[in-house]
Amino acid sequence: MLKSRYRRITVFFARLILSVIVWELILPRIGFRNRSQNTRPKRQRKMAARFRALAIDMGGVMIKLGQFLSTRADVLPQEITSELAGLQDEVPAESFESVRLIVENEYKTPITKKFYQFAKQPLAAASLGQAHRAILFDHDAQQIGFKSVVVKILRPDIEIVIETDLSALKRVAGWVQRYRPISRRADIPALFREFAKTLYEEIDYQAEAQNAETFANNFKDRPGVCIPRVVWSLCTTRVLVLEDVSAIKISDYEGISAVGIDRAEVAQRLFETYLQQIFQDGFFHADPHPGNLFVAPVLPGDRHDPNNSGWVLTFIDFGMVGHVPPNIKTGLREMVIGVGTRDAARVVNSYQMLGVLLPHADMDMIEAAEEKIFEQFWGKSMQELQQIDVDEVRKFANEYRELLYEMPIQVPDDILYLGRCVAILSGMCTGLNPDFNVWKGLAPFAQELIQEEAGDFWEQIVKEITTWGSLLINLPRRIDTTVRKVESGKISVRNPDFERRLGRIEQTNRRLIGAVIFTALLTSGIQLALGDAVIPAIIMISVSAIIFAWVIISGNGNSR
Repeated sequence: MLKSRYRRITVFFARLILSVIVWELILPRIGFRNRSQNTRPKRQRKMAARFRALAIDMGGVMIKLGQFLSTRADVLPQEITSELAGLQDEVPAESFESVRLIVENEYKTPITKKFYQFAKQPLAAASLGQAHRAILFDHDAQQIGFKSVVVKILRPDIEIVIETDLSALKRVAGWVQRYRPISRRADIPALFREFAKTLYEEIDYQAEAQNAETFANNFKDRPGVCIPRVVWSLCTTRVLVLEDVSAIKISDYEGISAVGIDRAEVAQRLFETYLQQIFQDGFFHADPHPGNLFVAPVLPGDRHDPNNSGWVLTFIDFGMVGHVPPNIKTGLREMVIGVGTRDAARVVNSYQMLGVLLPHADMDMIEAAEEKIFEQFWGKSMQELQQIDVDEVRKFANEYRELLYEMPIQVPDDILYLGRCVAILSGMCTGLNPDFNVWKGLAPFAQELIQEEAGDFWEQIVKEITTWGSLLINLPRRIDTTVRKVESGKISVRNPDFERRLGRIEQTNRRLIGAVIFTALLTSGIQLALGDAVIPAIIMISVSAIIFAWVIISGNGNSR
């Protein structure tokens, strides 16, 4: 363990915590409550700025922690999260000599034996590793189909740095857990475990290579998306070699427009790819910052662009990925349908399914607030939302002051990185297209989900109708067999009214089955109508009406 590093981290956070205790707990109790409240935003910005400076100076886990904290708007105030939001891997690169030694130690051979060319200047330097461009030998390039690669190398002794930083942060997490305003909203030890788990996953380059192949497989049938290929023969746990797919950064708006690519189309494609990742694949790229996404112009006939749109959206860096468990996916689908159809009750239900509401949450007030949001803000583009009158926002805040004060929301551990991902994605889409409208983007997807729900329901109905239909078809034969047995004397019948009663039972069973089929067809017709499947809905409802008439007529006949 690096003792001086451990001491520096714990001392820094001890001072921060002591400052919070003095300003938030002690001073308000001795008559300085107003001063504490009035200076709070400024103090929080200063705290965040000091941590940002520490993270940039120390690198390693501290930068990752800053990025992690910037997503916790449910736990930390906006002054802190906004200050940390732009924190990137702003660290100096390792010397080429250090990089060369790591590569040669992994391959057990000189670097010149593995690469025809290897750039001494890094392509990018991050807190955990750095990347260099390289050229493969011709015989290797002929086998895999490309020559230009990017080589990612872990920093020297990064494992010791991570061990030290996590030990210090575990102690700090224990201190923070005792502060009620934070502990009531988040399980600090659980968040620490999730953070540590993700960190160790990021330094396992074999796992990252496998993630890249999983993404490539998920997008193999989707045009316009490119995932770099892996050079498995050169990959180790500390060295990762991928196809070089560098192009125009997705944040280079002038560069994108200069090559004739419509930025609004880029925003839409980016949005749609994440809908697929989250709702269909259940496996998503959790770090979509501008350095990990490119827009690449391509020539006609490119394998990634069968529709000849002239460009592809390219993802890189698959160290931070997220998984969407089935229960979370169900809750997210419920939310999308609720937002797309402006159904406040369904949105609140999705919050409960996702576990984002604290136990004391006032459901009725939250639903009323959702309805008000739909009424005032639904359908507005990001640019329009930014131009909303301050008085309108103030009026909403006053109306739901109690709800905003309590903020009964938490972000469960299993959707933490999904929340971070969606927040970054929203900013990127708006930057590409200021008129980007997330409401309109979600509406057609919500309709697809509704139709899928109707389809699932219809499948259940078909199964029920098949079961009852089989019974209905076989029932006359069974009755006929029974009657024949009675007539032949195989069944002793002492009641002379048996045949008449048997006929009534048959008639009653037919009416019962008819009623079940009528209910099933009518319900499925209504579901199809809600899903905008008009023609199938009319057919279902019409058939149900015919069966209903038959049930009534047969009932009247039986009563006579």
